[in-house]
Amino acid sequence: MKQTSLKTIIYWIVTILVCVLFLYSAQMYFLKTEMVEGFFKLLSYPSYVVIPLAILKVLGVIMILWRKSTWLTEWAYAGFFFDAILATAAHYNAGHGLLGLSFYGIFLVLGSYFLGKIVRNE
Repeated sequence: MKQTSLKTIIYWIVTILVCVLFLYSAQMYFLKTEMVEGFFKLLSYPSYVVIPLAILKVLGVIMILWRKSTWLTEWAYAGFFFDAILATAAHYNAGHGLLGLSFYGIFLVLGSYFLGKIVRNE
């Protein structure tokens, strides 16, 4: 019986945290659309992207967990990375500080991506 490595366990913990973070964000976009649109306007982002972003976040989580298409999985990670970077920059520029969920999301996304590569190559 194959023993699960510590790297694999850490990979799954970090990946689940990424998925929870982006699903939490997506559900906020779906369930509190008007509030989120207001935040987008305050942060100088167009409000019409709220629902499409929510849909893409859900699809990204599905691709990261499903992993049937390497190409789509890479795009999902890239989308999550850029979403976290842009959200962090927007919050910082709005005076909310740097250390919010989006800031930590950057490191979670990077950790999941690179640990996943290491785990699959072992």
